[in-house]
Amino acid sequence: MDRKISRIKWNIGKLIEKRSLFSPEKIALIFDDLQYSYKDLNERSNRLANYFMEIGLKKGDTISVLLRDSPEILDSYFAAAKLGLIFAPLNFRLTAREIEYQLNNSESRFLLFHDIYTDIINSLRSAVSIEPDRYVYLASVFGDAPSCPQWAVNMNKIVEKASIKEPVPDKAVYLDDPLAIIYTSGTTGDPKGALVSHEQTFFKCFHNNFEFDLNSNDIFLSQLPLFHSGGLFVSATPVIAQGATLLMRNSFNAEKFVEDIEKYRATIIFGLTTMWRFAFQTGKFDTTDVSSVKLVMAGGESKSASLFELLDRTFPGIYVMTGYGQTENSNMMFLPKQYAHKRSQGCVGLSGYFADMWIEDGDGRELPKGEIGEIISTGPNMMMGYWNMPEKTAGTIINGNLHTGDLAYRDEDGCFYLVDRAKDMYRSGGENVYPAEIENLLSLHPKIFNVAVIGVPDEIWGESGMAIIIPHKGEIITKEEIDQFLKGNLAGYKFPKKIKLVKEFPLTSSGKVRKVVLKEKYGLAL
Repeated sequence: MDRKISRIKWNIGKLIEKRSLFSPEKIALIFDDLQYSYKDLNERSNRLANYFMEIGLKKGDTISVLLRDSPEILDSYFAAAKLGLIFAPLNFRLTAREIEYQLNNSESRFLLFHDIYTDIINSLRSAVSIEPDRYVYLASVFGDAPSCPQWAVNMNKIVEKASIKEPVPDKAVYLDDPLAIIYTSGTTGDPKGALVSHEQTFFKCFHNNFEFDLNSNDIFLSQLPLFHSGGLFVSATPVIAQGATLLMRNSFNAEKFVEDIEKYRATIIFGLTTMWRFAFQTGKFDTTDVSSVKLVMAGGESKSASLFELLDRTFPGIYVMTGYGQTENSNMMFLPKQYAHKRSQGCVGLSGYFADMWIEDGDGRELPKGEIGEIISTGPNMMMGYWNMPEKTAGTIINGNLHTGDLAYRDEDGCFYLVDRAKDMYRSGGENVYPAEIENLLSLHPKIFNVAVIGVPDEIWGESGMAIIIPHKGEIITKEEIDQFLKGNLAGYKFPKKIKLVKEFPLTSSGKVRKVVLKEKYGLAL
């Protein structure tokens, strides 16, 4: 007899609700040395959820937050999940122009912001569709900042009045409903919002907890920003799902990062390559007790063999794990311990528990081991698509398979080795940077005839940008002029750190710049 398939009524908000019942006094979060139990976090999220309903937000509405790392990000995230709202965290390093684009693109109906961003938000209020009573102001610990403006609601008033009871959404929330929009850096000038479902996020929790051997006694140290997939979906959500403790601060501090290992007896540590570099520069590892650690993860931009050697010496006998993922399909792979010797060769891992992956050529044929092609992936970890970008979605998800745009090959054990990144992207200090966005802006400069941006090695940030410029005839342009032109239009971490003036570019037969040649010529210079 045929069985009727029905949607599953469940949501990510259930994680914090259930944990508050089964382990209410267990410490869920240690944030800037303050401790929050599972009962605390659930009541905080309920207050916000009930407030959201009070001001008329309904299932399917998008809410945004522009916050430095804080408990309120998690409060908003779980509150939204309980009601079927769509959570859109904004990168606090963006400019007003970039924030305005993301608020409009995501169709946000609500914004919670830290006081230090008051002037930025005020400058763009007339250009977005958020109603006056849906701006919420949150005081921060970052020194002098504007007080709560008349056009915003003070978060303190919400906390004082809102109910801590479990909210009842206006409509049922299902596993295949949208949960969040996480913005990637734009490859054509504008970023894309990867739409993540509740179901996908549950599978990410399963995947991580399997790979990390995470249990409720673990203290998970991560200072990755919560507006990133790595901070929210690789760190925070799996930790809370497992009933463990998340240890974090409002921003990355290399000395605190090392000190917190001993102070709180951290068992699992997740750091990006740049974070590890800064941490080692402190010299504090020489006097820090790291005996509590059972697993170390090194993520982010390309990792050298010397970094792994340093991590291995610092954490003797502890496996230092690497992996690979994208915002569109995070947690695609991790490298199992038995293949640790392949890290120095550039190996990033095997297909994960909930991702099948292979290599294809440009015609859609699967390639044998050893041949370079595009990484293709499928499985329940995959995004639903790009928010409000059907053409981009159709070009990325083809026949149910995610085309990553990244080039790689596999060895005889099925391990993957990255060769090139999607559309010339590079990572600077853990942030994705796409040259096309920078090139589109620089092309508007009156002195620039043509420009190509590439990523080059950087001793501090892993990689940084180099702008290779053909000036208009008779013109000379300086690095200072470039910085001034980009200021206010582009986040600072995207600014090219170097420029090079040239007379011509190597071109393909169709007139496109051959960036491979530029990288060969300039890409190895520090």
